[in-house]
Amino acid sequence: MKSTLRKLAAIALLAGAFPASAAADCPRLLDHSFPSLLDQKPQSLCQWRGKVLLVVNTASYCGFTSQYDGLEKLYARLKPRGLVVVGFPSNDFGEQEPGNNRQIADFCRLTYGIQFPMLAKTTVVGEQANPFYRQLAAISGSAPQWNFHKYLIDRDGRQVLSFGSRVAPDDRALLARIEEFLGRQP
Repeated sequence: MKSTLRKLAAIALLAGAFPASAAADCPRLLDHSFPSLLDQKPQSLCQWRGKVLLVVNTASYCGFTSQYDGLEKLYARLKPRGLVVVGFPSNDFGEQEPGNNRQIADFCRLTYGIQFPMLAKTTVVGEQANPFYRQLAAISGSAPQWNFHKYLIDRDGRQVLSFGSRVAPDDRALLARIEEFLGRQP
């Protein structure tokens, strides 16, 4: 019994000597991992805790594909202040993302010079939607209706706003909400 108590006391001391793990600080909404588009290595969304996220389901052959340019410019301009644009390629709408991950990555890099994080091709609507997108739809009350639907997530991962495909990356209402979220400290 004394041995067990000593072990428990030692564990408690050690636990207090080290900071909480990154996962413990991760908002529940961001507690997901997905393969990266380029190398398929797992990427935890927790790496962006404390940041403002603009999550977008993308497609290479869509009438809204030119939004890649605006998304990249927005990311480059506001990244130093804490904005992260995260792309989720999806073939859910009109089969407008038929390529594999390598083809999508090459298209994004060569056509638009995309530097913002892109995750592997996934499903964003319906019963097969990935769990992160199911949560985004449930919290915001709005599931994507087409490619380039945007979700804006505050620094705490608690507030999620939904913006339809027709809302361009330079839309005044979207930019105002991004600025509002960037102004809040976690």
